[in-house]
Amino acid sequence: IIGLFWLSVAAFLHYTLPQRDIVRIVNTYEERQELNDWTRIFWSRPDDQSVNIINRDVQFIQGVTPEGRPRVYRNDDTSWSWPPYFKFDTANLYTEANDAISSKDKPEWVAVTHYGWRNEFLSIFPNAVTIKPVEGPDVRLIPWLNIVILTLLAALFWAIWVRWRRFREARIDPVIEDVEDSLYAAGEAIEERRGRLRRWLDSWKSK
Repeated sequence: IIGLFWLSVAAFLHYTLPQRDIVRIVNTYEERQELNDWTRIFWSRPDDQSVNIINRDVQFIQGVTPEGRPRVYRNDDTSWSWPPYFKFDTANLYTEANDAISSKDKPEWVAVTHYGWRNEFLSIFPNAVTIKPVEGPDVRLIPWLNIVILTLLAALFWAIWVRWRRFREARIDPVIEDVEDSLYAAGEAIEERRGRLRRWLDSWKSK
């Protein structure tokens, strides 16, 4: 149970925290996507559309990594919903992506900040948040925001664990020890009574 809990926490953080890819943007397009009950949670829902909508037009940004691996991002507003990226500039980001399109002969490298997962089987895509030009494909990006968030979360979990351990040692452990002592004492008393009864029966047997 503990392992499943921490695995769920890790999956939640991996999906929610921002990630950055160095890519060369090769194309942008818009496509109608069908949303089913299994994948709807991985898509942002615009405010002007019904909860029961099952398909809508989505903007996509296609990129290629320096190693030649394809990367496809959706371009959805997060608005005020979760995750709290407060993204309202879908049209601007789409324009920036179109302006950053380059060829293999004259590549222009950008850092695409995104969150979410890519899964071909479920047809889900990470959501692009920002696009920033970089000097080249070998630029090193330090995830300062993730470091700060994970440090604060680790400190929070540690503080909760320390307080829980102190509360357990001060309030719960003494009660458990008292119950165990009572059980041991009751067990010893029962054994003593059984011994007396056995000796009394043995005395009758001898007669």
